[in-house]
Amino acid sequence: MGKSHPPHKRPSGRTNLASCIVATIFLIFVVIIASIVYFTIFKPKDPDLAVNAVQLPAFSVNNSTVSFTFSQYVTVNNPNRAVFTHYDSSLQLLYAGRQVGFMFIPAGKIAAGRTQYMAATFSVQSFPLALPGAGQPESVGPTVTDGLSGFRVGPSMEVESKLEMAGRVRVLHFFTHHVEARADCRVSISVSDGSVLGFHC
Repeated sequence: MGKSHPPHKRPSGRTNLASCIVATIFLIFVVIIASIVYFTIFKPKDPDLAVNAVQLPAFSVNNSTVSFTFSQYVTVNNPNRAVFTHYDSSLQLLYAGRQVGFMFIPAGKIAAGRTQYMAATFSVQSFPLALPGAGQPESVGPTVTDGLSGFRVGPSMEVESKLEMAGRVRVLHFFTHHVEARADCRVSISVSDGSVLGFHC
């Protein structure tokens, strides 16, 4: 006669429950670690914009109208650990509350953690100066001095530049996030020769 084999014991319900608990704890631990890594290292950040200089290479005034060439030099820093691709960027110039100049910034890429220097230059068509008492905002200011010797700089005008940069950052090659930044500056310009007296962003 053949020997009888003892019947196989099926896993108890407690063993299955313990396995499920261990697996659940492990998954929760993985999710927590992934979240910490994402929010501390890979969380998308907006680029940092810094306006370094503003210049007017060409400037002319004729019959109370002014025209010039506007140049703005900017530093763009990408703080992300992924490439910043910008494709929807522009520079707008305002005077007395209305747009007098506009330029689209060509699309491009800035490597992870890198800083890129950019220059935007465009011509501004002639427009009338907003003189006091002409029913328009007073944008031609009084005579400015250098504060030391009293040297007269002459009347000034103020324009406002609005730089907007927008694009995307692709994290871990899977997740795409929209990021954007802007820099608004007020630029004081000498009406006599077009020199930039100062700017504040």
